[in-house]
Amino acid sequence: MSLSRTLIPFLIILSHSFVGVFSVVEEAGASTLTQCNNKQQALPLKFIALAVILLSSIIGVSLPLITRSIPAFHPDRALFIVVKAFASGIILGTGFMHVFPDSFGMLSSPNLPKKPWHVFPFTGFVAMVSAVITLMIDSLATSFYNNINKAVVAEGETGMEVENGCGGEGNHYHHHHVMNVDSDGSELLRYRVIAMVLELGIVVHSVVIGLALGASSNTCSIKGLIAALCFHQMFEGMGLGGCILQAQYKLMKKATMAFFFAVTTPFGIVLGIILSSIYKEDSPKALITTGLLNASSAGLLIYMALVDLLASDFMGKKLQGNIKLQLKCYVAVLLGAGGMSLMAKWA
Repeated sequence: MSLSRTLIPFLIILSHSFVGVFSVVEEAGASTLTQCNNKQQALPLKFIALAVILLSSIIGVSLPLITRSIPAFHPDRALFIVVKAFASGIILGTGFMHVFPDSFGMLSSPNLPKKPWHVFPFTGFVAMVSAVITLMIDSLATSFYNNINKAVVAEGETGMEVENGCGGEGNHYHHHHVMNVDSDGSELLRYRVIAMVLELGIVVHSVVIGLALGASSNTCSIKGLIAALCFHQMFEGMGLGGCILQAQYKLMKKATMAFFFAVTTPFGIVLGIILSSIYKEDSPKALITTGLLNASSAGLLIYMALVDLLASDFMGKKLQGNIKLQLKCYVAVLLGAGGMSLMAKWA
């Protein structure tokens, strides 16, 4: 009895102490949140982000194009293949760990009406449809360019047959030469389709993340985002730059594609700054628009990373004939995807 009389007041005092501690923590959290949300302090950080992300994007996408003159970084060398595998891991990690979860969070937000957004998995559905549409574009564009290429080669072959006559060793040599040219042309066209489709997916994603950063007034989150996005843009740019290099475009086309990649995130930031007075991240319209764009971008990036970049290289002659190089590329992919997964903590 005496023990219970002693314990009850002690427990009451202890419970009041915990309530006091939790109230202090809540007040501290609220004050921190208030300090972080500051439009005037956020604006200079956004301009710093714009400049730094632009620079890192230019460096990332230009490195494969500039270093082509260095023998070790030639597309046929092992080092280039390993670096490309690392960059492909970055793109895969971006799709799975950044874009897809962002879309899921937006489209399952409590700010959206329960029907239809909470009764149907729109993120997975849109990502799936986007991947299938990417496959269609990839396949149809490759078939279209291959047919054009075959028609041109056939015309040239017919002309040579008329000039040299039918049969003979010369005609056999020419036929073998045409087959080699046709094979090389098909591979080059494939690289060009990959580069164009990949750029489309990255551009959509880059504008969305730039818009989110530009519209945000949270100085605490912006600081972390700057570092994370610099890392992200640099290595994603290396992946795209490698594809542009393999596509063997002319200088003007290379410069145009590199320019569009470099400016899309800064453009998104500027757009976010302009629309920050009317754009609200938690509004239903903003959540639905950005959520659906992110889902479509996720499907495209995941398809491109797995099918056109990783599967294409790993099933190719170069890696199939060299197990040691194949293992190095697997490590590079895991490092790239792992790095992006780690970055998901801050961005």
